[in-house]
Amino acid sequence: RQNEGKFKQFITQLSIIEKISLVIVFLFLFLMMFGPNIAPFDPEKPNTEISLQAPDRIHWLGTDENGMDIFSRVIAAPRVDIFVGLVSALLSVAVGIPLGIIAGIFEGARNRTASLVSGGILRLLDVLQAFPVFILAMVLVAIRGRSVGNIITAIAFVNTPVFLRLARTEVLTLRERTYAEAARSIGNTDLSLAFKHLLPNALPPLLSQISVTVGFAILLTAGLSFVGAGIAPPTPELGGMIAGGARNMVLGYWWPALFPGVTLGVIVFCFSNAGDALSRLLDPVRN
Repeated sequence: RQNEGKFKQFITQLSIIEKISLVIVFLFLFLMMFGPNIAPFDPEKPNTEISLQAPDRIHWLGTDENGMDIFSRVIAAPRVDIFVGLVSALLSVAVGIPLGIIAGIFEGARNRTASLVSGGILRLLDVLQAFPVFILAMVLVAIRGRSVGNIITAIAFVNTPVFLRLARTEVLTLRERTYAEAARSIGNTDLSLAFKHLLPNALPPLLSQISVTVGFAILLTAGLSFVGAGIAPPTPELGGMIAGGARNMVLGYWWPALFPGVTLGVIVFCFSNAGDALSRLLDPVRN
């Protein structure tokens, strides 16, 4: 009952935009799992006899230049886009947070080895941040290939500094708190202090960042496909659909690019708002 009351309190604190965003996020997560199975047409089967057909009662969002149903492709695309976003974000978390915690707890340490470890991680962070994220991701995909696994790895790699930097900042703040000093006084090592006592208190901002990073990763996935470095067609993917539709917009065929573009914008916007809602739920000050 207590948890139910907290959940109701959390829901009442959300704005109408955040509530709608959460519902839409769950809808797209559902489509990620079942979208291709409920699509009215095969999202990868071309039919040149009905290419670039305007929206009608049969093809609600029209067809693309290959005659594939756009509605079917839009609801099938989250299986790739959101899957890549989720997995790459989780990989970024798995690598970035431990590195950030180690860099933060060892920063300024008297032990030479610990200081070198912290300094090395910070230099790595500086190097990664020196390159534009999109260019770095595109280069990594070009080197390794356009498979889903390679794209996930590339996006996870370029997003890792976000969690590394955030975790380091949180640890630098929390390690000066009274409870941290008390933990040191009873014999906790720096690493024990960091992972047993500081990490749990640093989780709220880190977890809320995941949702935002998923949205950014989805946008990055679409961007790679748009420039021809992402998921290869005919696999339904929003960036590739936008790129294919953009070629025909000058000829007056607006629907192949518009509907995937709107869908991409809605996904990124809703995941960002879901991150704000999650931050409010996990904020210990508000709770």
